[in-house]
Amino acid sequence: MSIRAYVLDDEPLAVKRLVRMLGATGKVNLVGSSSDPETAIDEIGALRPEALFLDIEMPGANGFEVVGRLTEEPLVVFTTAYDQYALRAFAVNSVDYLLKPVEAAGLDRALAKIARILGGQEKAPDLRKILAALAGPTYPTRLPSRTGEKVEFVDLARVTHFYSEDKLTFAATAGKDFVVEPSIVELEGRLDPAKWFRIHRSTLVQLEYVQEVHGWIGNRLLIRLKDEKRTELAVARERVAELKGKLGL
Repeated sequence: MSIRAYVLDDEPLAVKRLVRMLGATGKVNLVGSSSDPETAIDEIGALRPEALFLDIEMPGANGFEVVGRLTEEPLVVFTTAYDQYALRAFAVNSVDYLLKPVEAAGLDRALAKIARILGGQEKAPDLRKILAALAGPTYPTRLPSRTGEKVEFVDLARVTHFYSEDKLTFAATAGKDFVVEPSIVELEGRLDPAKWFRIHRSTLVQLEYVQEVHGWIGNRLLIRLKDEKRTELAVARERVAELKGKLGL
């Protein structure tokens, strides 16, 4: 069985070398190659190769971005000169990865896996799952605040903290406090945990606004925020140790 393949690498010499190596295996029908990501994206869509040998580090659009823009779903073999990228590519369930300079043994391994997948002996990786793993979690940058028929969007960068009061959730900013729909628990699950921390069951703080930390009775903490009101908030005892870790204390 001859594998229909395409090669994309921004280094023309790397393209020529890999094309030559693929030809020498006798297992590949090379349908195209390019050193330009934009050209390659169009050609891959038209030529519909079964396998794509794809460089990761390229100007304009890296290999992961190229994968995200493909309408067809070839079996992807990443090529890279950097070990850290190799591990990442493997972790997201690509067919294989090849460290540059590509060696014959590694190429044979990748081609054998492609042949098994095309022959039905092995399950193909899901390209959509690859993209999801590459993209990682996405976090909102603003939230709607509804007052009657009016909806105002609150930029999260302006919010010092969220708090609940009288069964409502408020987003506190320098200008005013906005009522938002999600509960504190829901917000904790939706917002970036590297930026936000729930210091109390009713309070979620944006860490970059923490200006001061003060000890309090019973191994508790009091934090003061970097806002005009110098807002003071109590930290629940069971949250103290984790907060200290987040703040590098």
